[in-house]
Amino acid sequence: MNAAVVERAVEARLSSGPCPVIQSRRLTLRPHRLADADAIAASLADFKVARMLSRVPQPYHRDDALDWLVRQTSGLMPDWSLAITTGDDVHIGVVGMELRRDGWHLGYWLNRYYWDHGYMTEATGAVLERFFRRMPDAVVHSGAFADNLASLNVQRKLGFRIVDAGEVFSTARNRMAPHIDTMLEAGDLVRPQAC
Repeated sequence: MNAAVVERAVEARLSSGPCPVIQSRRLTLRPHRLADADAIAASLADFKVARMLSRVPQPYHRDDALDWLVRQTSGLMPDWSLAITTGDDVHIGVVGMELRRDGWHLGYWLNRYYWDHGYMTEATGAVLERFFRRMPDAVVHSGAFADNLASLNVQRKLGFRIVDAGEVFSTARNRMAPHIDTMLEAGDLVRPQAC
């Protein structure tokens, strides 16, 4: 087998394919658009949201959102970055599948005004179900800061198991914070009951 064939085979195993549109019971998850910048900036300017994410600066501005969106909408990355939208296409959060050196990582956030309605479990469950259909042999890593019990609960409901704990730097908090690392294999995914 020549090197080009091997390289294409490796790329195919690492590629989840183009970012899909996923319809769940109450939500539409779709690829991002540059027009989502205002909604993203409004959500991530809220310290209660940003403090639970490792790489989000504070303050967070529209230009920060545009910088992120340009990369996400370029089509050059193997990642999925899905906007969580309600029936009227209002952007309320993000679910992302990011390919890093050590494999696939699930990340997500939700605008604070949509917390406590089961939206994140519904959105992440739908994304993971579609992802594992395309990548059945993948292992998905995730985690949350130890004080983010809601996020850890979402992961527990979906079948993630805790694999490690340590500290991760939080840009918004400007310090190290305790972090719980989790992982999920396709056979362990629990499809949550309708919310």
